Amino acid sequence: MGYALDSWGTLGNLGDVRGNLGDVREILTLIYFCKHTKFCGKTKILKLLYFLDFCHFKETGKAVTGLEYFAWEKGPVSTSLFEELDNMKPDLKNAISVIKIGDFQQITPKRKFSDEWFTKREKGLLENLSFIFRDAKAEDMVEVTHLQNKPWHKTLKEKGLFEKIDYMLSIDNMKNSLCYDEAQKRMEEISEMHEIFGII
Repeated sequence: MGYALDSWGTLGNLGDVRGNLGDVREILTLIYFCKHTKFCGKTKILKLLYFLDFCHFKETGKAVTGLEYFAWEKGPVSTSLFEELDNMKPDLKNAISVIKIGDFQQITPKRKFSDEWFTKREKGLLENLSFIFRDAKAEDMVEVTHLQNKPWHKTLKEKGLFEKIDYMLSIDNMKNSLCYDEAQKRMEEISEMHEIFGII
């Protein structure tokens, strides 16, 4: 049974529209970034979600939204969200608007953000990313996603175009990064919880 946000602080039953808590957090994250950054189009929102998920995974072994990302030519892309932004399901359609202005697709929130579905760390990361990229346009963010030896670059180099980017590629020797074994263990635990309880 799927759920979507109702009154944007509670979950309301909407049949099979969406599947899990990750979907709720994905929608709320879109609302947050649309509200707190300028020039928020399709490309910029996809990059912000990528940064959010991979930065959080690096520190905790868990992505915020649970989206999968692929190495497209111009950067990392959640293919499922990319496609859904063109053909929105009812819960997403009730949360955001996508307005085409020439080649640009402006995304604006229709609903208020609710932070009750996020941890303190996740909220801090949402705030930091919004502050850093508030005035940036998508093309200004390309260099950051394309850095050598980072997940997108490694995937493109080792696997090729359109291949899935492994979250484990975000693990490095930096102070704020989990060690590889701990990240792997947490990822396995989360996967097991998802299989047993259907949550992420």
